[in-house]
Amino acid sequence: MSFIVYDVAMKFLNPVLELVGSLGFLLYGMKLMSDGVQKSAGEKLQRALSVITGNRFVALLTGLIVTMIIQSSGATTVMVVTFVNAGLMTLTQSVGVIFGANIGTTITAWIVSIFGFNFKISAFAIPVFGIGYFCTILFKKTGYKNLGEAVMGFGMLFLGLSGLSDVFTPEQLGWLFQIQGNGVFAIILGFFIGIIITALLHSSSAFSAIVITMAYNGLITWELAASMTLGSNVGSTIDAVLAAAGKSADAKRSALIHVIFNVFGTVLALIFFKPFLNLVVALTPGHQNSNIAIRISMLHTVFKVLSTVVLLPMQGPLVKLSQKMIKDDKKDGANSFKLVFTELVSKDSITTHVIQAEKAIADMTDIVSDMFDTIQIGVTRRDLEFIEQYKEASVIAEDYVDQMHEQITHFLIKCESMQLTEKQVNHISSMIQIVDELEDMSDSCYATIMLVVKSIERKMKYQNEDMERLLPYLELVRQFLQFIRRNINTQLSAEKLDLARELEDGIDAFRKDLKRVARKRLEGGADVKAELLYIDVVRRIENIGDNCFRISESLTNGF
Repeated sequence: MSFIVYDVAMKFLNPVLELVGSLGFLLYGMKLMSDGVQKSAGEKLQRALSVITGNRFVALLTGLIVTMIIQSSGATTVMVVTFVNAGLMTLTQSVGVIFGANIGTTITAWIVSIFGFNFKISAFAIPVFGIGYFCTILFKKTGYKNLGEAVMGFGMLFLGLSGLSDVFTPEQLGWLFQIQGNGVFAIILGFFIGIIITALLHSSSAFSAIVITMAYNGLITWELAASMTLGSNVGSTIDAVLAAAGKSADAKRSALIHVIFNVFGTVLALIFFKPFLNLVVALTPGHQNSNIAIRISMLHTVFKVLSTVVLLPMQGPLVKLSQKMIKDDKKDGANSFKLVFTELVSKDSITTHVIQAEKAIADMTDIVSDMFDTIQIGVTRRDLEFIEQYKEASVIAEDYVDQMHEQITHFLIKCESMQLTEKQVNHISSMIQIVDELEDMSDSCYATIMLVVKSIERKMKYQNEDMERLLPYLELVRQFLQFIRRNINTQLSAEKLDLARELEDGIDAFRKDLKRVARKRLEGGADVKAELLYIDVVRRIENIGDNCFRISESLTNGF
């Protein structure tokens, strides 16, 4: 009796265990493939996203290509939400990228349907995995290691498909699939199954592979496969929604537009379910006699393309609708800076964090440059109106830069806790050094502004030629600061470092000449306090030049 119970239990348990194992191969293969591609080309792809233009068609194409390469619309939309939150991409720009990502994600279904059922999968899956593995061993210290991982993932994906194909048969798991039929109930149930399982898997591509396999083996009908596929499009929005939690209003709006895109298209497809399926069949080679795997892939693509055709011209109204649905952020104060480190949902990437930090460093450089321009204005004007206009503003700017220094440094230290390559470690270390130099530069700018204010308040007398001698000195430092501003976050060539060294030498020579002239005036009986303040101004301005040169070295060695 116990033997019979054991036999019956194993009859039900074995297929379930095989299903779990095959699904594990499929999901991990997809992750390995996506991660391998992102490691080898992801930084360039993410930087392409972060500098996207306002042209909706360029944005669409960029989102399409990036997603096709990295095999994950979830990863693309999470990056988009993060970049919108960091101010690297506007809400309007994000719309086209999101639409493109939704079309690009259909490539996985085509790979599965074309390759997965036209060949004996297991015959080449294991050799492909082996080739990928030995690539990671032989090219361990090169970029080909990452491509090897992607090839391994490709092999594992098809091993998983092979397992699923074996287990998804009426004999093995037919008892699990008793919702066959073309009725409204079956369609609605399939739709919600698609939503739930895709949200749990965090991958519409993986669920599409499962649906294609079940349909190909006759476990589910064409109509049920279609409703599940439509449901997976809604479930796939989970990554963007989770990524937007705790982010800015625009980041949440970007995620909302992603949800609207998928829900809007799905609702239309469900309302016109039969005509929609007829259109898909008509577009598929072979029509009613077509391969059902190809038909499901066509459905996925047609759904995404039609949704894009309808909604892309409505980019403006979509943005306005999202702005009405999600209120603007509460103002913490115009003089408050925050850069919060958040773990990216399921698609964590150091490059995405680094790009955020680089944007903050560029903003910090702009503020310091503006503070230096205030010095030039003060030296030129030297009147009470300058004090009224710039004294309090300089106090606020200095405090803001201090906040940036603290927040960016903390953010970069958190980045250092992630798994980094040696190049990334050097890059982040250089960024921390640059932030320190910028904060020191802001201190020198602020101190110099206050010295100019002090000279005005105490009505210190200077000859016009004394002030005029400062102007070319200030202009030389300003050129150096503008050089830094143009090249911040980019690797400096040896030629540019030589130019930085020439600017530094020129500033040093100017400083020596100005201090020598000031000492002569002291020896000639000039006002001691005025001349000492003048020398202090010269010294602090020279310190700013030193900061610029050290930043140049960091940009050369660590980028």
